[in-house]
Order: sequence, then structure tokens, then C-alpha cells
Amino acid sequence: MRSRRIIALLLGLLLLASLALSACTQDQPAQEPEPAEEPQEAAEVPEEPEAPAEPEEPVEPAKPEPVWFTNPLSGEKTEKDLSNLRPYAVMINNKREALPQLGVSQADIIYEVCAEGGITRMEAIFQDVEGIEALGSIRSIRPYYIELATAYDSIVIHAGGSEEAYYDLRVWGINHFDGVRGGYDANIFWRDPYRMANAGYEHSMLTSGENILEYVNSTSIRQEHEEGYEPPLTFTDENMAGQGERAESVTVHFSTYKTDVFTYDPETDLYLVEGHGQEYVDGNTGEQVGVRNVLVLNTSSQVLDSEGRLRVVTVGTGSGTYFCGGKAVPITWGRDTRDDAFRYALENGQPLSFVPGKTYICLINPYVSEMGYE
Repeated sequence: MRSRRIIALLLGLLLLASLALSACTQDQPAQEPEPAEEPQEAAEVPEEPEAPAEPEEPVEPAKPEPVWFTNPLSGEKTEKDLSNLRPYAVMINNKREALPQLGVSQADIIYEVCAEGGITRMEAIFQDVEGIEALGSIRSIRPYYIELATAYDSIVIHAGGSEEAYYDLRVWGINHFDGVRGGYDANIFWRDPYRMANAGYEHSMLTSGENILEYVNSTSIRQEHEEGYEPPLTFTDENMAGQGERAESVTVHFSTYKTDVFTYDPETDLYLVEGHGQEYVDGNTGEQVGVRNVLVLNTSSQVLDSEGRLRVVTVGTGSGTYFCGGKAVPITWGRDTRDDAFRYALENGQPLSFVPGKTYICLINPYVSEMGYE
């Protein structure tokens, strides 16, 4: 009996313990689930540093295209605009004792005409005298050289002259610089001591491009052509003598004193000039003078006095020959007044244009002078 009571008591205690445990469990709050761990970002891999860029080659700015002008007396390209500037006509001594001449290779046009006693004198026309260190020797002028200069509206440079030439210079109002009877303009000239000692006083007078320009810039002398002036020459790349006769050697026999020979050089396409039986050399450069165009113009002349001074016709019409590129064609020339430019034409009347380059013009009286070619 007693054992049954003990068993019942144990069962009761177990029941009470069970109820107490259940009550404790219900009183505790529900435990929240722990948050899931956020995925870790992948570690950034550091980029390799870039190699330094190679320095770029410096780019030079494009050079502007040069602006070219045309020399109105030679047709050649020039960096200076000379088209409206008056040229200079310089009287050059051509006696054997005066050689070598200085600065002549820079002339755009050279005229050679008999003076007196069989000698010839040259008139060199320069569109620009800048850079000519020495020029000469300078000699006296005659009326027909003045008339040649006026064809280009030139400023004339000379050392003395005939009385008739002085009269024309004054009456015609020609701008001129004179080394003999000049005033302040005579200061542009000097006497070369070596030439005075070895050639003679009359062959020693020189000037220079610098002296000429310095003086003319100090005066009110007109340096530009007047409105309406037309260039005296035209140029073309086509040789208008190209279909003419062969003329690789041209001889101009002015007198028993002076003969010129022009020999065509196919390598340079120039006529190389000889005079007094020797190469015609510019003493400034030591090089033989070469020209692109050669003209021999027939005219008339007459002796004026016992000194043998001449009057040479430069106005009117006449015949002649044009030489270029080793060829020759007959031409005509014409001029209405001394202020006009020379007109040149082929025999069919087509106006003659020159190949760009320097020009040598011989005026001869065919009754006393001769010209031939082969």
C-alpha cells in the first residue's frame, strides 16, 4: 500500500516538474535568426602603371608659299615687287683699258652702240641696283643713249657728256646723276686708286648700288612710274625664234676696234658674250656674262664733228634679228617718239615676246658695221 503511495507521489512530482518546465519555455521570447553574412566584395587588383608616353616629334608650322613677282625688264621671278619702280640706266666704259667692267652681269638689259672713233659704249639698264657692291667704270653720255633710257622712264647715271647731251638732259627734264658736273649727286661716285694707277684717270670712276639708293632716297626724285605707264617688254616661255635658222655663234663687227661674239651654250641655254677678243667677264664675280636674248637692230647714223661723235637714230622703224636658244629669226622694230618703248615684231607682224632672262641689244649701222651667224 505504502509503495503505491510512493509511486503516486513520484508521478505527481514528475507532472508538476513537466508543467513548470513548459511554463518557463513559454515565457522566453523567440530568438531572432542571426542575419546572413553579406558577401564580401572581391578585392580590387591594382592596375599596372602605364608606361610614360614617348614625346611627340615637334611639328614645324607649314611654311607659307612664297609670293613671287615678275621683273618687268627680264620677266624673271623676284621676291620684290619691282613693277612700278623706275629703273637705272648706267653709262658703262667699254674701252679695252677699262676692263674688267663691274656689276654688268646684274643688268637686265645691256645696249651697245658705237660712240666715236670706232669705240663703243654700253648703257646697262638695271631694274634694281640693290646689292651691287661696285659698278662701272662710269663714262660720259650722248643724246641717243638718253633716248634709249627714256624708253624705260629711267634715272640716268653718267660721268660727263657731250654739250648736246647736257642740253637734252636739261631741256627734257631727265633725272640724272653726274660724276663730273654734278652737285650733291656727284658724291655717289669715287675714283678707284688701282684703276687710276693702271688704267688711267678717265677709266677709274665707280659707283655702287648702296650709294645710288642712299642718295635717291634722300631726295624728292620720283622713284615710281607715273600712272598709265606700261611695261616695255612682254615675255613668254615659248622661244619665238625656235623655228628659225641655226645661230649658235653670232658675230657683231661694230668697227675695226670692237667685235662681239655671242656663243650659245646648250647647258645653260645662254649666249656667252666675248668682246675685245676675250671673255666678257664681270670683275665683281669673275664669271663670264651670259644672256638669254640677243637683238641686233639696224639703224642709221652720221658723224657730227671732227671728234667722230655720232647721231644715231632711235626713233622710227627698222629691221633686225632676234637670237634665242641657238636660233635666229628676222624681226622689225618701231618707235614713234623718244618717250615710247620699242615695239618688236616677227616678219608676219606678230608681236615679239622674249624668253625670261637678260637681254643684250646691239644697235648698228649696216653700212659701216656687220653682223653674221652660223
